[in-house]
Amino acid sequence: MTSTVSVPTAAPAAQSALPVRPGRWIDGWNAEDTIQWHAEGAAIAQRNLRWSIFAEFLGFVVWQLWSIVVVALPAAGFHFTTGQTFWLISMPSLVGATLRFPYTFMVPKLGGRNWTMVSAALLLIPAIGLALCVANPQTPFGVMLLVAALAGFGGGNFASSMANITFFYPQRKKGWALGLNAAGGNLGAAVAQFAVPIVITIGAGATLQLPLAGLVWVPLILVAVIGAWRRMDNLSNARADVKASLAALRAPELWLMALLYIGTFGSFIGFSGVFPKLIADQFPAFSAFPVGGATLSLAFLGALVGSLARPFGGRLADRFGGSTITIAAFVVMALGALAVILTLPLDNFWLFLGFFLVLFIASGAGNGATYRMIPTLFALRSGTADGHSFAGDVSSQRTAAAALGIVSAFGAYGGFVIPQVLGLSKATTGGYAAGLTWFVAAYVVLLAITVAVAIRGRRRGVRI
Repeated sequence: MTSTVSVPTAAPAAQSALPVRPGRWIDGWNAEDTIQWHAEGAAIAQRNLRWSIFAEFLGFVVWQLWSIVVVALPAAGFHFTTGQTFWLISMPSLVGATLRFPYTFMVPKLGGRNWTMVSAALLLIPAIGLALCVANPQTPFGVMLLVAALAGFGGGNFASSMANITFFYPQRKKGWALGLNAAGGNLGAAVAQFAVPIVITIGAGATLQLPLAGLVWVPLILVAVIGAWRRMDNLSNARADVKASLAALRAPELWLMALLYIGTFGSFIGFSGVFPKLIADQFPAFSAFPVGGATLSLAFLGALVGSLARPFGGRLADRFGGSTITIAAFVVMALGALAVILTLPLDNFWLFLGFFLVLFIASGAGNGATYRMIPTLFALRSGTADGHSFAGDVSSQRTAAAALGIVSAFGAYGGFVIPQVLGLSKATTGGYAAGLTWFVAAYVVLLAITVAVAIRGRRRGVRI
């Protein structure tokens, strides 16, 4: 009797269902395919999100460096007028907002991984440029303004980063993913305002080490470039063409969301930029706190709480609808700004700080909620019955991705408008109450618009 012995053979190597070409280009990506998502898509998306957050974080750091550096310029021997100071604060936002338009289209053209490497590397220019400028008190204002404008490279990063990440996540998870990506970036403003006063004063004695405000970020920028090169991916289907961009520009939904986003994100980035200056002007005794051999400014708390609130605004929008949370955000923003106005005559720093932090939290949550409305409205526009839960066809997804970048660009102009309005208020009235009153009125108007959008959606039986 013969017996047959079966010899085990090696199992074939597991192959990815997603083909990856040289240059880390992934073909066949479909975040809405639940099988692909659970098999490997989620892990890939999370890895790209982590490095996207880090690169965007550094973009916001560089973007907001001048907001805290200008407060230290007089002590370093620079003598600029109030108007010039506000231009140094607002110029990075003006340039950054404008750069968001071309940055939106860099991901489809070059790939998310490739453009993250390039955009992160560009941050070296304003970081090193700032260090060179502030090292010499004789640097002309025109040169300082030019270098401040170059910090706008950091502001442009947001548009490309958000447009890239929206392709990696299914519609049901976009609010949380985009909220995390944006919050991680927004935290850069808080970290810059927290770290720079410490770095430039620690062990400095009577002499500020202002060049370190830029140089300290150079190693981290290099880490971001290398990390994007080694760990991020390009998606071959993340294509936005001229047709998709024009379709987004023709859509009334885009202009509606641009207006609302100026109110939420524009308030966050604008008040973040001007908050150190407001504290220094209104409460000079509280503009800096000694910590060991260094100095700490509490101005970072505004950007911090606003950044942390953003992903929760996105998550709440995932559950209840973006318009509902945006309505709540504008109500609280209007009340917070009104409370600041009413308590300014009391000359109480802690009331001023507390009510401003309420304003920051509401604007941060509003950022996430308002941004969540964009893919919903464009999915509905394409004919999808439930735009809150389903992204629609590929064409509508590409249009929505283009809209995300364009809307983010318009929103960032708030970072220019708010310092300029408050600077005008200071120059014409001697204080900031008039400027804050204008913002209260703006929030009431934006609230009414958002309510109208929500009512229209409910009449159609749709959650927006």
